[in-house]
Amino acid sequence: MGDRLDEEFLVEVADPGAKPQNVVFVLLDQFTMLSFACAIEPLRIANRMSGKSLYRWRLAGEGGDYATCSHGTALRLDTDLAELGREDMVLVCGGTDVQAATTKRLLNWLRREARRGISIGGLCTASYALARAGLLDGKRATIHWENQDSFAEEFHEVDLTKSVFVIDGNRMSTAGGTSSIDLVLKLIADAHGEELANAVADQLIYSSIRTDQDTQRLSIPTRIGVRHPKLSQVIQRMEQNLEDPISPAILARDVGMSTRQLERLFRRYLNRSPKRYYMELRLGKARNLLMQTDMSVINVALACGFASPSHFSKCYRAHYDTTPYRERGSHGTRAPA
Repeated sequence: MGDRLDEEFLVEVADPGAKPQNVVFVLLDQFTMLSFACAIEPLRIANRMSGKSLYRWRLAGEGGDYATCSHGTALRLDTDLAELGREDMVLVCGGTDVQAATTKRLLNWLRREARRGISIGGLCTASYALARAGLLDGKRATIHWENQDSFAEEFHEVDLTKSVFVIDGNRMSTAGGTSSIDLVLKLIADAHGEELANAVADQLIYSSIRTDQDTQRLSIPTRIGVRHPKLSQVIQRMEQNLEDPISPAILARDVGMSTRQLERLFRRYLNRSPKRYYMELRLGKARNLLMQTDMSVINVALACGFASPSHFSKCYRAHYDTTPYRERGSHGTRAPA
């Protein structure tokens, strides 16, 4: 489980006699390597910093042979989707095209293990698999921001948040990327103390540990590269109201400006009109829904604030140089789970 430190550098743990925690990483097809690595490395380092086998892990997946990540590397698995021990913890690792990777066999296995009371988490897009299995009904959860729109449209029973990670009872979820580190550091701290978790973070050169209160996306000023408070307020309202767009006149009035002033503000900092910027936000959401859900084109149009499919198609073609129907056709239909 990794090389040991000299005894003087070891970190004391809260319960030295605790049994090792078995963690089963379920790697879905096209899983994201970053999310997986950011979950497994803190466990290895926790063992090293404590001088104890606090965590053991194995890799599982359908077939029990190999799992291929989104950049093409294949990892050898330790086991198929087999029955687990009651004290095991499952972390499902998702990635691109998680809908296709969420097979009927995986869903049945997740439901069976959940009935036995096992703690189950979804890393990156794997929250989709947990939600499809019904494991997140009535619970708080998160998923990568790019998948938020489609997830919210499909799973009304889940209390979706924009948090970096969420722990709700024996269900866990992360937003992807490095958020796996934050979740695992929280698990380490809860089981073995803050001192060990902080020591692991130091080894990872991870100087700012996030909590479940932190949101996954950069602030609006950072994202757009402009620190103008009124512009940020307007963009935030736009992002929160894509299904029912607000007129530029009302947006301007609500931040104490005239429509003309708002136009100049957008032209100066973003080189486009407020109307154009708003349209691009709505079309971006539409593209995500077309690629990540089975929603009809007309329902996608309505969900993004377009009154008619023809107007939606016209705007979509002007922006993406293709129609919504061709976009979906080129991406391929989702495999049913």
